[in-house]
Amino acid sequence: MARLVTLAAPYTVQLRDEPDPPLAPGEVRVATLYSGISAGTELAAYRGSTPFASKRWDPEQRLFLDDADASLSFPLTHLGYEEVGRVVELGPETKGVALGGLVYGTWGHRSHAVMDATDATSRALPDGLEPRPGIFAHIGAVALNGVLDGAVRIGETVAVFGLGVVGQIVAQLCTRSGARVVGVDPIERRRRLATGLGAVQLALDPSHGSPAEVVRAHTGGRGADVTFEASGVAPALHEAIRTAAYGATVVALGFFQGEASGLSLGEEFHHNRVQLRSSQIGSVAPERSHRWDRSRLTRTVFALQAERALDLDPLITHTFDVEDAAAAYRLLADAPAKALQVVLRFPEAGA
Repeated sequence: MARLVTLAAPYTVQLRDEPDPPLAPGEVRVATLYSGISAGTELAAYRGSTPFASKRWDPEQRLFLDDADASLSFPLTHLGYEEVGRVVELGPETKGVALGGLVYGTWGHRSHAVMDATDATSRALPDGLEPRPGIFAHIGAVALNGVLDGAVRIGETVAVFGLGVVGQIVAQLCTRSGARVVGVDPIERRRRLATGLGAVQLALDPSHGSPAEVVRAHTGGRGADVTFEASGVAPALHEAIRTAAYGATVVALGFFQGEASGLSLGEEFHHNRVQLRSSQIGSVAPERSHRWDRSRLTRTVFALQAERALDLDPLITHTFDVEDAAAAYRLLADAPAKALQVVLRFPEAGA
């Protein structure tokens, strides 16, 4: 039997069992070791604030429609997209996959999953990388895709608004790329972590003054060459725009929900010709699509971890047994100052 986490309704986490399907030729069964909870997309579903809960996404028109059934309805049985596990069973005539091998993927908060053997081979965890950081496959690709969208160059000044998981990874990537990074977050623990990991050279608390004015003071009045908004909070996006230099780029990585109160587009955005760019993991920018895809993004993040160019394990602040999944969600939703990346541990992970 597979144990899985479900949402019966907003704020209502439940666990249930379902039979494991038999394996077909060319398939493998994976036992989950760890599964990360997304503090953006997943918490939006947990709270019921995601636009998918009130509108229907039409993939052909690429429009949200409010004249039809919503795309998301409860109960939700497919939660989670940050998993790592071990191959425990091979289907008939399945070759090329080793029992016991570690693989990463997107199969949800469930104890067992079935994968195509080819997919399992292509998603093998690199040698030398511990299993737990394998949960950063998806969210690491989100951050890297955003950094590529920002086209950060050596010697530039970058400001990252929101030092949650995505913002922390963005900051590390930009610093490793030769930029001077300013991190902005009201939570002291996150600022200390980013500073301690060498991800930012200057950490600012936005409640203690305008980051835009500080960054301009540090750049001779110019402002940041690139800014990233990674919190999904409209006032932070407004300050990211204020921080950007004339003609510079602001990359919006956060998952904004509802109306954008606090965003005044008639001010610096209009007068400084700021370029606002949306970054979303559903695709890469057209100008890079012949060279970059989702698989390359993920492989790059893992290679950087294996080479110790990225240090992501310290971003994991809490690990809960899957039976305590409800408490894990409550912590992320109610106490963001205490938690960063929260991970569910399944029985095979051991004590």
